[in-house]
Amino acid sequence: MPPLRLVFMGSADFSVPVLDALIKAGHEIIAVYSQPPRPADRGQKEKSSAVHAFAHRKGLDVRTPETFEDENEQAAFRALFKAGGADGAVVVAYGLRLPKAVIDAPRLGCLNVHASLLPRWRGAAPIQRAILEGDTVTGVSIMQIDEGMDTGPVLLARKVPITADTTAGTLHDELAALGAEMMLKALAGLEAGTLEPVPQAADGVTLAPKLNRADGRLDWRRPADELERQVRAFNPWPGVWVEYEGERIKVLAAAVEEGAAGGGATGTLSGTLPGILIDDALGVATGGVGTGAGVLRLLRVQRAGRDPQDAETFILGYPMPAGTRLE
Repeated sequence: MPPLRLVFMGSADFSVPVLDALIKAGHEIIAVYSQPPRPADRGQKEKSSAVHAFAHRKGLDVRTPETFEDENEQAAFRALFKAGGADGAVVVAYGLRLPKAVIDAPRLGCLNVHASLLPRWRGAAPIQRAILEGDTVTGVSIMQIDEGMDTGPVLLARKVPITADTTAGTLHDELAALGAEMMLKALAGLEAGTLEPVPQAADGVTLAPKLNRADGRLDWRRPADELERQVRAFNPWPGVWVEYEGERIKVLAAAVEEGAAGGGATGTLSGTLPGILIDDALGVATGGVGTGAGVLRLLRVQRAGRDPQDAETFILGYPMPAGTRLE
């Protein structure tokens, strides 16, 4: 297939491998759209998105509109696809809604890499939600964008297993690499006329709304198996944390204690209140009912401004005896 002329639209780290793959495959990127620089980190200095920074290093034309609701922005986008212009647009974790005038401009359409098996987990946080809900499989869908939220027809889909060790970070990287590979195949198939879009099923729709930092607080009233999945689902972002003596402590890894599920209406260990340490080694009583209720063992933690530590090292310098309550 001869190289295509493409517009790339993306902002997040997840987008960068796709843009890199398009460049390495010989496609011509005539413009990159990314969200504008935003205040970030403690100093609140403006910081460019991951895609913006990568595209700048590659010498690509980068455009950063605040919105596409402005008719001038729509006209500028459409102009890229006039006779002799771009063939298609590739959209990956861009973060701005695209109106119909933008969606309809490319000859090959606006193609999206989505990190789930649509229609499951439409929305902003499909990777985290899949782990959080205990899914055993997820994947990547290459979709033609329409005016709905991740509702367009699917061109390609590939499955990826979710194991007991999968974190959002490891799954993010695996799906980003797979999405880059699949996008190249989708573009080739569309250009050759060998790939047909398939409408999404009406059944099985689930939503993956955007996360924020407050979602990372551990609620000890929930079963231990749910809390363990939360630790993996929110690693590295938004992170999982507890409070002790006014200090926020991150939980980077945890495990459900074997045979720890307790009885009674609350499902806590021997009636211990949720959030209480049952020993001197960071075993925390949890609530809820079900096979995962009982004890969550904190394996790796991090105090503010300190390096991550395994539990054994952590308690040597910061003892938390049995009976301690974690908020």
